[in-house]
Amino acid sequence: MSTPILEFFVISDFQLTVENKESHDKLRNALRKLKAIDSFPDALVVNGDMINDGKEESYQIVREIMEREFYPPNTFFTIGNHEYFKNDGNRPSIERFLQFTGLEKLYYERTVEGFPFLFLGSESWGPIGAPTKDSAVLSKEQLNWLAQTLKKYKTMKLPIFVFLHQPLPFTLAGTDLPYYQNGVIQARELHEILSSYPQAILFSGHTHWDLHSPKMFMKSRFAMANSGAIYNTYGPDGEGHEMVTDPNGCQGLYIQVYDSEVVIRPLDLAKGEWIDPPFSVK
Repeated sequence: MSTPILEFFVISDFQLTVENKESHDKLRNALRKLKAIDSFPDALVVNGDMINDGKEESYQIVREIMEREFYPPNTFFTIGNHEYFKNDGNRPSIERFLQFTGLEKLYYERTVEGFPFLFLGSESWGPIGAPTKDSAVLSKEQLNWLAQTLKKYKTMKLPIFVFLHQPLPFTLAGTDLPYYQNGVIQARELHEILSSYPQAILFSGHTHWDLHSPKMFMKSRFAMANSGAIYNTYGPDGEGHEMVTDPNGCQGLYIQVYDSEVVIRPLDLAKGEWIDPPFSVK
C-alpha cells in the first residue's frame, strides 16, 4: 500500500470530572497510546463529552492532561451532551465550551492538508426532562451553514470529514434503541444534506458501543463511523437495551487517507491493540 497523504485520530467520551481519578488515568493512558502510534498526526479530533459534568474545573483538568501528554497543533473539538450537565442553562454551557476551545461558534470548518473537516454541535440540551434531553439540536442556521459549506466540495473527489457527537438514529449499531431514536432531532434534515455527498464520512461518539461490535461502520449514501469511547464500552444486554460490557474499555480511531481510499482503523487503547478488521471507504 502507498504512503498515506493524511493521518489523524478521532476520540470521544472522556467523561472526565475532577473527582473521578479513574477518568484522569484513562485519558492520560489513552493519549500516551495515541502518541506512541503517531507522535505527529495531521489532526486529533475530540468528538464530544470530554467532561462529564459541564464544569469549568473539569475542563481545566482535561487541558492539563492533554498539554502534558498529547495535544497536537491541529486539535479540534465538538460539544457533546455532557458539556451541558452543569444544568445552568444552554448559554453558560456553550460559553464554557467556547472558552475552553477558543472557538467562536459550535459549528465550524477547518482544512487539514487540503481536506475539509466540518464540525457540528448541539445548540441545546433539551428539552430537559424530556426523553430527548441528550439529543443533538441543530438550528436552521447551522444546517444552512452545513449545506452551503458542502457546496464548495460538490465536485471534489476528496473525502469530506464531518463530526457530530450524536449519531444518526437507525444507522450504526445501537442507534435503534429507544434512547437513541431521537438522538439527532433534525436527523431527517441532516441525512438529506449529507446524502448528496457520497464522499462524506460522518464520525460520531456518544453511544460508547464496543468497536468490536458489528455495524460500527457503514456506507449507504455516505459513510458513518463510531469513534468508540475513552471511558468504558457498552453493548446490547440481550433484552433490547444496553449495558456496560467492559468498565475498563477504552477505544478510538486512527484514520489513514490514501489517493483512492480512506482506511478507518479501530483502536483498543486499554490493551494497546488494533481492532480488526479496519473499515475501508473508497
